[in-house]
Amino acid sequence: MTITIDGSNLTIEKLVKIARDNEKIILHPDALKRIKKCRDMLEKKIKAKEIMYGVNTGIGELVNVVLSEEQVKNFQKYLVYNHAAGIGESAPIEYVRGAMASRINVHAHGQSGCRPEITLTLIEMLNKGVTPFVCQKGSVGACGDLAPMSQIALLMLGEGKAYYKGKLLDGKKAMDSAKINIPGLKARDGLAIINGSNLITAMSAIFLYDADNFLKQAEIAAAMSLEALKANMKPYCPKLHQARGFPGAVRSSKSIQKLIKYGDLQKEKIKTKIQDAYSMRSTPQVIGAAHDALDWARAQVEIELNGVGDNPVFFPDENLQLSGANFQGTPVCLPMDMAGAAVTIVCVMSERRMNRLNNPALSEGLPAFLTKGAGMFSGLMLSQYTADALIVEQRILSNPASIQSIPAAADQEDFVSMGMNTAIKNFQILDNAYGILGIEFMAAAQALDLRDYKFGKGVTKAKEVIRRYVKFLDVDRPLYPDHTKMKELVKSCKILIEVEKEIGKL
Repeated sequence: MTITIDGSNLTIEKLVKIARDNEKIILHPDALKRIKKCRDMLEKKIKAKEIMYGVNTGIGELVNVVLSEEQVKNFQKYLVYNHAAGIGESAPIEYVRGAMASRINVHAHGQSGCRPEITLTLIEMLNKGVTPFVCQKGSVGACGDLAPMSQIALLMLGEGKAYYKGKLLDGKKAMDSAKINIPGLKARDGLAIINGSNLITAMSAIFLYDADNFLKQAEIAAAMSLEALKANMKPYCPKLHQARGFPGAVRSSKSIQKLIKYGDLQKEKIKTKIQDAYSMRSTPQVIGAAHDALDWARAQVEIELNGVGDNPVFFPDENLQLSGANFQGTPVCLPMDMAGAAVTIVCVMSERRMNRLNNPALSEGLPAFLTKGAGMFSGLMLSQYTADALIVEQRILSNPASIQSIPAAADQEDFVSMGMNTAIKNFQILDNAYGILGIEFMAAAQALDLRDYKFGKGVTKAKEVIRRYVKFLDVDRPLYPDHTKMKELVKSCKILIEVEKEIGKL
């Protein structure tokens, strides 16, 4: 289904459909009118020789240099050239497509001052599958993602490089192959493409979409471990969490209760302790806190997706242009630092449950390291080592980037968000999270196979899916293929998809 871009209704789910699933987009007719109206105003101001930042002045510390009419003609080209200063490998295509969609939605407000041809060309590139080669590293998240967005802007000049039909081509060749006209860059056009934190925002939106699915799977893994450990499930009563009031904890407790429904533990046929360890009975509070953190981050990211992140910002109805700092990435990267830490916290608790499954002093009668031949065999002892290594890396990465500003541009740009570092490290945290949770899933499935009572409907389905990919560990074998399969299984969301088919949405 084609998605209409109007400046106001771009959700995280819609952005993922555009970025990852190649959904086509169209520009709302009213948005096109707004873009044209703003451009008309800008051109009148240029003719009147009104001084405007980034139009007929330099940028950064050079803001006080007023450009001649001849310089204005070429300034946008050189602006893009000198800002295309990233380094290293290309960002994944879905990140770049997301950034383009995000920037188009900024333009749709009609407050960026670019020619309509620029916005329409970006739309055509998305719809025809021309994706600029963009170095992922180089942005400090203010004045927006200047370096990566400039590599997108190079395509407007028929320069740079772009992916088209699976090949990396010179920019002009990619555009010509897709039959897209090259619009060039006139006054304001270049800055209107680059002056926002759009790559950070797109990456954050994609991360939040994936992290939400991760948290649902963390609840499935927790439910499996809790059943295997004969947990007292009274701490999972939603009434308890409603009394405190945190919505994430209420949601998480309901999900886990749903997963164990129809099992012997839920029916209280299994003898349990009066009170379990924190890693068992605090799960709703911890995963719930992560849900709440992601909800705040989602709200901030969707404000940014639908806001005017630009400089200057034009107000055509008032014949006004205001220069400020709406490119600043902090409103996104601060909550996203928290979102990354939230995923790490959930993984720390996952490893603690896995430890209880392995430890015969804590596992309620399960064999040591979940093997029947302890001594001769080590079972899942070393799986915990791998999870621990991944968690330490996550803890290092969970240090916030949003406090790491380094001044630039002769101290004119003396506080920057460093939001790109947040966006990059969050995906590294999530990649490790898939592995850690995969190991808990594997251990929980092993433990459940060693029990002889009935499990909840959702838990039973999850174990069934796991067993299609990883066999019961009867005799020791190299575990790295199993770990890797489980990591990919969690990343694919196949467990989640099948469990939700069985018991409904979590």
